[in-house]
Amino acid sequence: MESTILRVEGFSAFFGAHQILKEVNLSTSNNLVTALMGPSGCGKTTLIRCINRMHELIPGGKVSGNIFLKEKNVYEMEPIILRRQIGMVFQKPNPFPTMSIYDNVIAGYKLNGIKRSKSDMDSIVEESLKNAALWNEVKDALHRKGTFLSGGQQQRLCIARALAMNPEILLLDEPTSALDPRSTAQIEELIVELKKTTTMLLVTHNIAQAARVSDYTAFIYLGEIIEFGPTDKMFTVPKDKRTEEYLTGKFG
Repeated sequence: MESTILRVEGFSAFFGAHQILKEVNLSTSNNLVTALMGPSGCGKTTLIRCINRMHELIPGGKVSGNIFLKEKNVYEMEPIILRRQIGMVFQKPNPFPTMSIYDNVIAGYKLNGIKRSKSDMDSIVEESLKNAALWNEVKDALHRKGTFLSGGQQQRLCIARALAMNPEILLLDEPTSALDPRSTAQIEELIVELKKTTTMLLVTHNIAQAARVSDYTAFIYLGEIIEFGPTDKMFTVPKDKRTEEYLTGKFG
């Protein structure tokens, strides 16, 4: 792929003696959405947790192989610096409960001790909320707690918080699995809009969702990438029988 942003090479991950990922190779380029699909427990979430180095925070978490962000090996970077460049949005919306909507958006700056003027912070908050399609709904309530928002709004607030740091890539770990259909549709529309400027990796169980929003899909089974390619191609003419069986609901 041209303008590769992220490259995973010969990458394996373990919990103690148990191997979760086996020699994974994967790459993605500017402004593409890559869906990571596969049955529960196949290693999808572990892979994105390795990309922003959260896996090693778990007792017994070990890795081998390389992951490059542009040309930098993420395992040679300071984790704090790395996590500014690789944003993460989790399955359940998790705005900081004691913070206002405004402070939630700029939490990364505060937690990292990055100083900006008040007017800079104001524009970062406004731009991030606009990018997360939330500004019009909250602009008159910026100093209320983020927890008063609905589930879908809270998830968009978490996306705004990740975008505020201007990351190179955004990791989305089943970002709609805790949401109702209407909020899910809003988040999907947002993902499609965001890919004009943002590269995303999306973990999803939802085959229809991957078809709607992703450009490429990686099918992961028992810790291995079985198939990787353009989503429309894989969903119409999968090369591997296991991919076909998963897509037609025979297992998963």
